[in-house]
Amino acid sequence: MKDVMPIREPGTSLPELMQRVALGEEDAFSSLYDTVAVPVFGVARSVLRDSAQSEEVTQEVLVEVWRTAQRYRSDRGTVMNWILTLAHRRAVDRVRSTVACNARDHKTAMLARTPAFDEVSEEVEIRLEHEQVRRSLLGLTEAQRQCLSLAYYEGMTSRQVAEQLSLPLGTVKTRLRDGLIRLRDSLEEVPV
Repeated sequence: MKDVMPIREPGTSLPELMQRVALGEEDAFSSLYDTVAVPVFGVARSVLRDSAQSEEVTQEVLVEVWRTAQRYRSDRGTVMNWILTLAHRRAVDRVRSTVACNARDHKTAMLARTPAFDEVSEEVEIRLEHEQVRRSLLGLTEAQRQCLSLAYYEGMTSRQVAEQLSLPLGTVKTRLRDGLIRLRDSLEEVPV
């Protein structure tokens, strides 16, 4: 890429070449390519710092110039600036893509290192927790235990528990609240 010297048809300006490229003239594109390839590579190299990727980006940019030459607008800047802007954007996109790919690879590697789920250990922990709750329930009064059992194990609302036990709603709510407080205090005391 460094051996390529900018060559342009004698007497042909970049805007003229660009107009001809927009019409699909391959000779004009060849001249444009020879003129802008080195600066495009330089921009890509300054962003990417890798020759191979810079060459790929240069190729992609010049193919994009060929395909989208009709989009160039001279009132927005020079041909060289337009092409170098395409090169810079493409190089930055490549950097972002590489960073995202590396992040995905790192995440995948970290997930691969995560220890497998230990079903036996999990089952033991669940049984211990259930046993702690059962022991804590035995520390409640019969009235509190009855209200909590209906509310949490049978899925009843406070009003339904009150109707089931023929008690005032306020009494049921008080028993539920006091029972939950005693359960919480009891479970906090139990060593894990």
